[in-house]
Amino acid sequence: MSRTLPTVLGLLALLVSATPHADAANLWGLKQGRADLASATTLAMGPDDILFVGDAKAATVFAIATGDTKGDPASSSIHVHELPQAVAKALGATEAVINDLAVNPRTGTAFLAAEVDGQPAIVKVDGTSAISRVPLESVHFSKAVLGDAPADEVVGEGPRARNRRSDSITDLAFFENKLLVSGLRSALASSTVRELAFPFAEWDDGVAVEIYHAAHGRDEDNAAMRTFVPLMIDGQPTIVGAYVCTPLVKIPVKSLSEAGDRVKGTTVAELGNRNRPLDMVSYEKDGVGYLLLSNSARGVMKIPTAGLENAESLTEPVRGGGTAGQGFETVEAFQGVVQMDRLNETMVLVLVEADGRQDLHAEMLP
Repeated sequence: MSRTLPTVLGLLALLVSATPHADAANLWGLKQGRADLASATTLAMGPDDILFVGDAKAATVFAIATGDTKGDPASSSIHVHELPQAVAKALGATEAVINDLAVNPRTGTAFLAAEVDGQPAIVKVDGTSAISRVPLESVHFSKAVLGDAPADEVVGEGPRARNRRSDSITDLAFFENKLLVSGLRSALASSTVRELAFPFAEWDDGVAVEIYHAAHGRDEDNAAMRTFVPLMIDGQPTIVGAYVCTPLVKIPVKSLSEAGDRVKGTTVAELGNRNRPLDMVSYEKDGVGYLLLSNSARGVMKIPTAGLENAESLTEPVRGGGTAGQGFETVEAFQGVVQMDRLNETMVLVLVEADGRQDLHAEMLP
């Protein structure tokens, strides 16, 4: 990383590693109170039992101590038929909508960002598939409000009308004591990635992210990165992210602070147009690294990470729904995957949508 973290963060990291059962709320400066979510749209696990919650409506990220400290991911066995209905029943509600999921890698517990009877909720699914609500009324938490977020209003006309605030936070990942946040801001160059030091100290306006969109045949800086993972590539912390229609881009994390107001991503692949990337995880199998990317129209792609360190940016248009750059294979056994996260070393937890229903279960990593 390009910036030196405050000494206190290093000391906290040592405390965490030395005292695995220490109180996460005290270690990370969380205060007790009501976590006043306006929405629950995006999730990422942090240190200890801390869950990061992206609240796109409020353009705010919450860090919540969940108290989830017991469980074994190797023996976690999650399988829930008709998940939204099961969540609504468990919480005594009429309906539920699932927006995202994240797995605690220390316990094998899944957390869901949901809307339950029209209100934001965080839902816990433990390793035995038991469903419960994470209480938000009196919880240890902290929050960071994102600067320069899009206004909470509908802009545009006809089919192009939309509220850009809903894309203020599109994905989250905790990496090397930083929370990385992708989304939109209100600037003319609206695509952005932000670095938030944790514990939260101050908000970050982020930098403009420009990419070459091969399917469109031009440079662009106004579309949000929909999903991303942080990786070590050639010894350097790097974001690999996917955009609608479907560029795959790498960005060195250090460039977020070194490049000034704008960073140019390297478009390492065009994965096909008329498609929206939904979720992505990274993993290793038999000593080989892969990305697993779920999509709205092009299935689940298994993308090897080998070669990414030397991959140069695409510079020529890719028309007619074609693909170029980093290769991939479509995992035919994975159909209808809308959300996913690593469950353990060999399994991935997937939310599958088919025939009007959504089921949550584990699958072997391909």
